[in-house]
Amino acid sequence: MTTGLSINQLTAGYTGRPVLHGVHLPAVPPGTLVAVVGPNAVGKSTLLKAIAGLRPMQGRIVLDGTALSELAARERLRTVGYLPQALPQSSSLMAYEAWHSALRASRGAWSAAQREAAIEAVVAELGLQALALRRLDELSGGQRQMVGLAQVLVRAPRLLLLDEPTSALDLRWQLQVLQAVRQRVQQQGSVGLVAVHDLNLALRFCQRVLVLGGGTVRAQGDPAQVLTPDLLRQAYGVQARVERCSQGHLLVLADTALPLDAD
Repeated sequence: MTTGLSINQLTAGYTGRPVLHGVHLPAVPPGTLVAVVGPNAVGKSTLLKAIAGLRPMQGRIVLDGTALSELAARERLRTVGYLPQALPQSSSLMAYEAWHSALRASRGAWSAAQREAAIEAVVAELGLQALALRRLDELSGGQRQMVGLAQVLVRAPRLLLLDEPTSALDLRWQLQVLQAVRQRVQQQGSVGLVAVHDLNLALRFCQRVLVLGGGTVRAQGDPAQVLTPDLLRQAYGVQARVERCSQGHLLVLADTALPLDAD
């Protein structure tokens, strides 16, 4: 059986207004974290929603040899973990109760001990011990975002779809989140797609990058090879450099916003 994720000729969007067409993603092997990048309104969220089954689409999405469209609703819930941009709603539930609810909905066959172990592992990975017994309506936006991410990770899905999971987080928590997500993807042999705006986070933590633009895939592959000054000029309309820092990490340094009519 072929393992990993592949996407063939995906078209998705809104009724009468497709946002993406002909999206193709060659086989992504297990243990790979893919950054989905591109300027605003190019379809990053649409792509993740389509894969999650939340947006009408045409095409074929195959995970571990099985088309996602062929999975029953509960099996798809176990297989695919989706984190939207919107923060979890404030409520009187404690974070711990929210995590248990996620497991009851998707992993009902697990024993109580298995559920407890899964929660403890994710809490330790993300450093959320101080939030476990806090009510969601007492938490900041960034803290609720962390709780939402834990709700996804605790289910141990084969495919992670994270839509800007660091948007409400400060610098330390951005690093904490992407370190934990990359480690979990590698250890569990799952596949992760992460929509991000920060290209330096993509360079630092992701093994592959998918650049969207013009309603389809503009480029994809190794971030160090794909995110070149020429690509950044075409995709983002900026004059930029890609350099290595003193520790050897590649960095995108944007110098100038180019005129909108620049080639």
